Amino acid sequence: MNHILKLGTCMVLLVPIMLTSCDRDRGSDGTSGSESGAHDAPVPGDSNRIAIPHSVRANLGISFVTVERRQIEQTLRAPGRFEYLPTARREYRTPVPGRVELLVQQFDRVEAGTSLYRIDSPAWRDVQQDIVEAEATLRRLEAKHATFDPLWAAHERHETSLHETVRVWEERVEQLQSLREAGGGRINEMAEARSSLATTRAELANVQEKKATLEAERAQTIAELDAANSRKNFLLDSAAAIVGLQHDSLIEIVRTDHGEEPRWMAINTIEIYAAEAGVVESLGLTNGSWADEKSTVLSIVRPDQLRFRASALQSDLGALSDGLPAHIVPPTPTATGRAVRLQETMSGRLAIGLAGDPNDRTLELFVVPTELKSWARPGVTAQLEIVTDEAAQAELAVPLAAVQRDGLHPVIFRRNPDNPDEAIRIEADLGMDDGRWVALLSGVRDGDEVVLDGAFQLMLATSGTIQKGGHFHPDGTFHEGEDE
Repeated sequence: MNHILKLGTCMVLLVPIMLTSCDRDRGSDGTSGSESGAHDAPVPGDSNRIAIPHSVRANLGISFVTVERRQIEQTLRAPGRFEYLPTARREYRTPVPGRVELLVQQFDRVEAGTSLYRIDSPAWRDVQQDIVEAEATLRRLEAKHATFDPLWAAHERHETSLHETVRVWEERVEQLQSLREAGGGRINEMAEARSSLATTRAELANVQEKKATLEAERAQTIAELDAANSRKNFLLDSAAAIVGLQHDSLIEIVRTDHGEEPRWMAINTIEIYAAEAGVVESLGLTNGSWADEKSTVLSIVRPDQLRFRASALQSDLGALSDGLPAHIVPPTPTATGRAVRLQETMSGRLAIGLAGDPNDRTLELFVVPTELKSWARPGVTAQLEIVTDEAAQAELAVPLAAVQRDGLHPVIFRRNPDNPDEAIRIEADLGMDDGRWVALLSGVRDGDEVVLDGAFQLMLATSGTIQKGGHFHPDGTFHEGEDE
């Protein structure tokens, strides 16, 4: 504000000097000393018109803004800032302790699959050893399980043979019993036959018992085999999570210096890859340092994942609702210079926060832009423009920055539609404003342009000289009267 006041003071002091200098260069007939008599007297023009050719516009930094139709009375404004969405940041931590070798630098842009860092970890070798032991156990149980089928077949044959032997001895005993009842046969033969039958039956029972035991052992081996296989799969899943690969990829056979072996066995250092594209935001470790388990190595953000957070007064809560159209506008209402241009706005739908601040009497508003402009950055401040009633009648409006005060009179400079190198000073007929735009009740129409940047200099140069009119020289100095 101070620099504007100083500029105004300088312009007020310089205008008389410029006019005096201009008069000194003119002859007694009003023409310039070097061109006395070369031009006729200027033709009087409109007293409120100012010549602003391209050179003058460039020197004074004059810019224009088109008159817009806006719902001024239905527009609320809330200050705020950009921030990352909660899902925009991804942190990469060490899955196992080890020595870290960084492969990227801060602010590097990475794509999905880019190598970020490597970990040389003794704990990874322990995982590999566990997998080796699990595989050894699995092979031992598989070999044991493979023996059950031939054992079972041998028991089946033995049992069948014993059943046949029992049947033979039972028939022999029956024959001897019939002979004895008929008064023949010998007692010792009957005793031997019964003894052989009993022995064969005992052997059959023993075989059947062993068969049941074999079946139990087989079931136990199958259970142990399933457990060993599950343990191996769990170990491989854990290893896949550590190295960032899929299970199937981890068990693929690859060729190494030691021959062909599964990929998990060939991995000496763990290499971590980017899961998605983004920018390296920060590094949590120095290169070559030892990291404990779950230490943050780096974080990557997606610059396009932004939202706007604003603070509104709780007194406006009745006019706000989720889904209202909202616009994010630059903090500085300008159209030239180094600031963000006035027209660089972003649109989205309003989302009201879940809670308010009882101390500041505010509530949070959120908008996710449908399309980001280049000036959107986390922490950049701006304004949220909310239209509470889209059906309301729109009025012709211009930015408040285009309106200047000449004493008690508001003034705007309308670009002449018939002559773009000319501005028309108009005493503004103002209506309501929303803090950034103000309604014009008369003096302009749709499609008109008014001076935005440079309006203050035009007001200073024309203040108190409206009846005389004037013009700017290419060097930016102002002179009364028509240009010659």
